Amino acid sequence: MSGWHIKRATQQLNAGGVIAYPTEAVYGLGCDPFDAAAVYRLLAIKNRPVSKGLILVASDLSQLEFLLAPLSDAQRQELNTVWPAPVTYVIPCHEAVPHWLRGDFDSLAVRVSAHPTVQQLCQHYGGPIVSTSANLSGQPALRTASAVQRRMGWALDYVLPGATNPAAQPSEIRDLLSGKVLRSA
Repeated sequence: MSGWHIKRATQQLNAGGVIAYPTEAVYGLGCDPFDAAAVYRLLAIKNRPVSKGLILVASDLSQLEFLLAPLSDAQRQELNTVWPAPVTYVIPCHEAVPHWLRGDFDSLAVRVSAHPTVQQLCQHYGGPIVSTSANLSGQPALRTASAVQRRMGWALDYVLPGATNPAAQPSEIRDLLSGKVLRSA
């Protein structure tokens, strides 16, 4: 991925923008998770209720840990064994995590992505970003930059080019405490 594209996407994130970017399976929509206006704008674009919560994606566990309740050594080892991968974990979070991220829950959905573009983006940005599928709620997720541009480009500040794996499914979601799979890949 060109450094110019990563820099441009990061500039948009820092300016409160909403961007689209490739992930392992589909294009994602993202913004600064701590910018309430950006998050609510993203939710409006998707027509998604805040009560559902959002996923945060990062380049490594250290970018997420400050949001989470303390992890046991076994939990940290499980996460580090699985990640980076298209596996999202639901983990209890600190009370200070904004409602617009956790929704009606006392937990937060987080993932360390194996996608090189997501890795570069989060490293350059210096932290996690929101990661929700690029689509209107209830519609199929978009898998290419051109599809995102056609269907949603009018509402976005930047579409980061890159490839997804057309055979891959959206990330599996697991509950870290119970081990239960909440959504299969």
